Amino acid sequence: MISADPVFTRHENRPPPPRTRTCISPTTEPAWVRRTLIGIVLTLLSLLLFAPLWAVFAEALGDGIAAALASLGNRDALSAIRLTLTVAAITVPLNAAFGIAAAWAVTKFDFAGKSLLLTLIDLPFSVSPVVAGLCIVLLFGANTTLGGWLVASGYPVVFALPGIVLATLFITFPFVARELMPVMIEQGRAEEEAALTLGASGWRTFLTVTLPNIRWALVYGVLLCNARAMGEFGAVAVVSGKIRGQTATMPITIEMLYNEYLSVAAFTLAAVLALLALLILAIKTALELRHADALSAIRKH
Repeated sequence: MISADPVFTRHENRPPPPRTRTCISPTTEPAWVRRTLIGIVLTLLSLLLFAPLWAVFAEALGDGIAAALASLGNRDALSAIRLTLTVAAITVPLNAAFGIAAAWAVTKFDFAGKSLLLTLIDLPFSVSPVVAGLCIVLLFGANTTLGGWLVASGYPVVFALPGIVLATLFITFPFVARELMPVMIEQGRAEEEAALTLGASGWRTFLTVTLPNIRWALVYGVLLCNARAMGEFGAVAVVSGKIRGQTATMPITIEMLYNEYLSVAAFTLAAVLALLALLILAIKTALELRHADALSAIRKH
């Protein structure tokens, strides 16, 4: 009987050599290409974002802070600020409720007309705000049957607060719903079905299961909706009539002041609007950081 070659046996039993790990760069471009692209992006951001902001605040404070504060104390400016905040206070809660209901219906149920509902939700993204405002005028204007009856009853829609609210509602409707839909789709129906199986009512299931899972997406949608509601110009300009001190919101008042060569007053009001937008952005960033910290704490445990 021929025995196995001991040299061959030693080579067979020898463990394979360890594999050397090579670090592969996620990008194959040279460093100078990456730095050039980053520089181009920062330059564009500076020209398109930071430079206009700096120009707005520089023009607002061009005659001193006293002149800027005096322009804000004007009756028309205070009326514009009050009207803008009032419209946002009305439209944002309504759109939050509508957005939750629409997202719930689309993601949790299968029904005829679901595709039509999705199309209607996206309609404000495809329709020009000016066209939307014109449609409201054609429906509720004083020359129409419904609009004339409302005016005669003392409840005018066009050139009044209700028309501005309707226009802003239409323009800002998709923001909350579109933020909630992906989160609800990822969440699925298993938790709600389990809660219903255990005897929870529909409202209890929504408040204790669904709402905690969508709270961050809801906050983001509300913040975006609020920012668009305060800055909307096209649709509101059509339905408001631009009545100074009555139906002129902050963007409309800024345009009117600028056209009248009241630069300090126009840029001061624009600075206030920019500060409100930056405040909303800061709140959104803080909530995102808090959400990221909460997720990292959950992963550690």
